[in-house]
Amino acid sequence: MGGLSEEAEAVEEVTDTAEEAALAEEGDEQWQAKYGTRAGIEGTIHQAVAVTGMRRARYLGLQKTYLEHVFSAVALNLIRLDAWWNGHPLARTRVSHLARLGLSLAA
Repeated sequence: MGGLSEEAEAVEEVTDTAEEAALAEEGDEQWQAKYGTRAGIEGTIHQAVAVTGMRRARYLGLQKTYLEHVFSAVALNLIRLDAWWNGHPLARTRVSHLARLGLSLAA
């Protein structure tokens, strides 16, 4: 007895098949373009939350909340313009510990 039930095995098989299909789909150019758009949007939302704290409004009332969002958007645009004018990238590319070790050993 110690194995999975037939129902659990069927669920596991369907899950494995779905994972394989999703991985195969990632190589498609259309999927990569769609994912690139999504990654850009998520990056903008992350920046808004990290820089301006937009997860919660500070004020009560629709007009004050709207004004807060407009000011936050202006602030983000100014930050991005400043970075663009000065040639600073907005996001630093993550370098793994192993790659950093390889770079330090090569130098």
